[in-house]
Amino acid sequence: MIKITALASSSKGNCYRVTDGHTPLLLECGINYREIQKGLNFQMSEVAACLVTHEHGDHCKSIKDVLKAGIDCYMSAGTAGAINIQHHRIKTVESKKQFKVGTWTILPFDVQHDVSEPLGFLLANEAGEKLLFATDTYYIRYKFKGLTHVLVECNYSMEILNENIISGSIPAVMKKRLMKSHFSLENVKEFLKENDLSNVQEIWLLHLSDSNSNADLFKKEIMELTGKVVYVPG
Repeated sequence: MIKITALASSSKGNCYRVTDGHTPLLLECGINYREIQKGLNFQMSEVAACLVTHEHGDHCKSIKDVLKAGIDCYMSAGTAGAINIQHHRIKTVESKKQFKVGTWTILPFDVQHDVSEPLGFLLANEAGEKLLFATDTYYIRYKFKGLTHVLVECNYSMEILNENIISGSIPAVMKKRLMKSHFSLENVKEFLKENDLSNVQEIWLLHLSDSNSNADLFKKEIMELTGKVVYVPG
């Protein structure tokens, strides 16, 4: 049974622990290592691997410490090149080529973000559960069958963003970057509509913007759309 713990989920830092009861993994390490240790009750030796989507600091801030702790870190060759750390525990993976870590079979897939070679990950365990992890992307071109857990970025709402631009609290130039790098509420809805959610047990909305989002509104709208349990980590 999959259990998800959000250690951090925002523009300041992102880090999640997922386990199927056999193989605990870290998804991202974008917060201080001390915070990761505390979030995992200092049981770092249990972590089988860390999956890193891309090189931005809010996703890989403490990668040196994670590597030093003896944890393999999986990422694309483009991300590894951008991070520019030479270490035998950095494992490069390719989009659409699956690999195994313990009881997980993991399929990386390409996403759309303003970095070198960003990835999302589809994780399947031996019990037949499937967890989708996708963040920092403005579009997902793939459809997924049999998902049981969805962790997806829901960074901003176009309506809130436009209101902030009109009021002058957000510069208009930000709009173009957001639209080409992050998942909006509107796009998340379209993505969810296009996928088979019949087996989904829970949906997690990740990486909400500090100023262009509304956690209660996002949760309500996605619950109404899908009829599923929705979590928005603080």
